[in-house]
Order: sequence, then structure tokens, then C-alpha cells
Amino acid sequence: MPIIPPLTATVMTDVSPSFEKLSSDCASPPIPAKQSPLRVLPDRDAPATAIVYCEGQFGKIDGKTANGLVRHSQRYEILSIIDSAKVGQDAGSVLDGVPNNILIHGGLTDALKQADRVPDYFIFGIAPATGMLSSIERQVVLRAINCGMNIVIGLHEFLNDDPEFSAAAAKANVTIRDVRRPRDKKDLRVFSGRINEVACPRIAVLGTDCAIGKRTTATVITQALIDEGIKAVLIGTGQTGLMQGARYGVAMDAVPSQFCAGELEATILEAFEGEDPDVILIEGQGSLSHPAYSTSSFIIRGSCPDGVVLQHAPGRTHRCDFEQMSMPTPASEIHLIETFADTKVIGMTINHEYMSDDEVSSSIMKYERELKIPVTDALTRSPDRLVEMVLTAFPQIGRRVLNGVA
Repeated sequence: MPIIPPLTATVMTDVSPSFEKLSSDCASPPIPAKQSPLRVLPDRDAPATAIVYCEGQFGKIDGKTANGLVRHSQRYEILSIIDSAKVGQDAGSVLDGVPNNILIHGGLTDALKQADRVPDYFIFGIAPATGMLSSIERQVVLRAINCGMNIVIGLHEFLNDDPEFSAAAAKANVTIRDVRRPRDKKDLRVFSGRINEVACPRIAVLGTDCAIGKRTTATVITQALIDEGIKAVLIGTGQTGLMQGARYGVAMDAVPSQFCAGELEATILEAFEGEDPDVILIEGQGSLSHPAYSTSSFIIRGSCPDGVVLQHAPGRTHRCDFEQMSMPTPASEIHLIETFADTKVIGMTINHEYMSDDEVSSSIMKYERELKIPVTDALTRSPDRLVEMVLTAFPQIGRRVLNGVA
């Protein structure tokens, strides 16, 4: 993970001034609406193709949705990124220093010219604090619709409820997926206590700040366990995880607070009953100690985790977007978590932003001495350390796997 520079103002480019003109900039003329086939998500063996819009924010904190999709996506084949600030660069190189052949373009026109056909989806890959589209971003999304792409968006405003977007989608015969939309209020679940029926360990990946890498670390841990023959299931709790293809999940920050714990509990029960896993990982949100976010408390209450992996960024001096708030120490966050809930922090993972590799190594050794728990970096160190972290805390997982093989 590269150094994250200071947040800058987003500059939008490649936007047409009116909806009527939008189709003229498409890579090829769109099929008339009455003839346009509805694009649906293909099966898992043939991921849908997608362009991800992340103007001015790719590799930054507010670009975390695009960043996550570039690193991992089961649901979509990411063809390219749109960010005029990084035109011509390789997305993998920008994020992790490893090329992945996902090119960054300056606008939709160039991204469509590269594709051999109109991609299935246009994904809005920015996660602004407002949770809303700007006026310019609205025009970009409308243009993508007119070019014949389905829309995936995870903001707090639901485009299916917007007459302009719903009319445009109907005319182009495409769909809009509002990822954060919760189920109807009449269908929301309250906490029941049935979480205790989940017999396998539940591990929540929490953090000392927002946008610190909890989802990425949870994904890496889950895959590392699967690679070792352990049946691990990840529960997504935010829009990016659901976009990436988490089979089980709920966008927690869009659920009314009365139902947050119950919705998560019910989702975990569905995963347990449907998959019979050896272990369940739960993606964290925000930070328990952060006054701007309450989602972490609901995640802890709804999942009743048997263990917690804490994600921390030693290079951060203050909370994301809150320069007046100093970062908490891992020790203080651990104390808060273990006081708040009947659980145990079993290990810590490091977000290496603003850090050299030597500094990461020094931090790992420092925190292992101080905290007396295993510490590693999920992205730059061996995944074996993550597997060891889990199996040391829950040796019954390894025994179950061995018994299953036998």
C-alpha cells in the first residue's frame, strides 16, 4: 500500500454539459433502447466487465471502493479506472507497486475506446464523506447509462429513487444497483440471541480509525485460511465488500440503528447454516473509539465475536478527516474493545501507509513486545503469519479440518 497523500479537491473531467449530448461521446453508438438487451450479472465463472470511476481519488482514502475492487473482485472483471490525475499509470502499480494491467484513463471516452465492447457495468468507486453525488458526477453517471452500462453505486442517495436516473435507466434498458439500500423496514430483523447457535469461531477485524484497511485485511485473512484448506467465510459490512462479491453481508451504515445488530446476526446465521464453515470473519467499520462512527459497536453487538484482529496505521498522526483528533494507541483500543465486549484481541495487523519496509518491521517487533500478541502486515508479509494468528487463538479450527480430512 503506497503512501496516502493529503486529501485534495476533486477535479472532474470528460463531462458532457447535457444529457441529450451524452451519447455522442460513447465508444460506439448505443443500441436503441427498445432493442437493447438487459445486462444481467453472469455466473461466477464469467465475471461481468466493469469500468470504475474514481476521479481525483484513486489510491487515496476517499477512493477506497475503487482501491478495493482493483485489489480483489470476484463479481467484476475490472477493465480500467477513470482518474485524470493518474492517466496512463497501472492501477496495481499505484496501489501496491505491482502491475496488474488495469490502466488508468482520464475519462469515460478513453476508457470505452480501450474496451472491445461496451462494458457491462460502470462502478462509482468514490466514497465521499457526504455520501452524495456532486452535480458533475451526476452527469458522468447519466452519460454511462446512456452508453448502455448498468450502474453500481454505494452512496447514501439511492439513484433508483431519483426520477432523472430511473427514467434514463429505463430508456437505456439498464439497471442501477444501489448497494447500500437496506431491505424494506417491514423485513428488517432485530437481535434474537441466536448468534450463540453459531458453533464456529467468529473473528471481527476492527481498527483504530476509519479507512484504515479493515476490509482488505479481512479479505486477505479469509483467503489465506481458504488456501490452507480451512473453510472461511467473510461477512461484508460495507458497500465495497458487497461490490467485491461477498456472498453474505449487509451495508451496516444504511440500516436503522434499532436493526443493525439483528441484521448482522441474521446474516451471520445465514452464512453458518448455508456454508457450515470452520471460521467466520466479520469486516469491521469505523473504530469503536472514534466519536464520528457508531457502526463498530453494532458490529460487535451483532456478531458477538470470539476474537478480534485489530488494524492500526502507525504512520497516521491523526484520525482520517479529523486533524484535531490524535490517533489512539493500539493498547488503548484493545482495552476499550475488551472492556466493551466479552472478547479477546488475538492479533494486530499494520497498515503501512507513510512507512518504509524497515519501519514496518520495526513496528511489528515493537508492538509484539508491548502488546504480547502476534503482529504482521497483511499485504507485505507472508500470509502464513495470519493463519498462525488464527490457529493459535482457535486450535479447534485446525483439529476440525484434520478430522474432516480423516
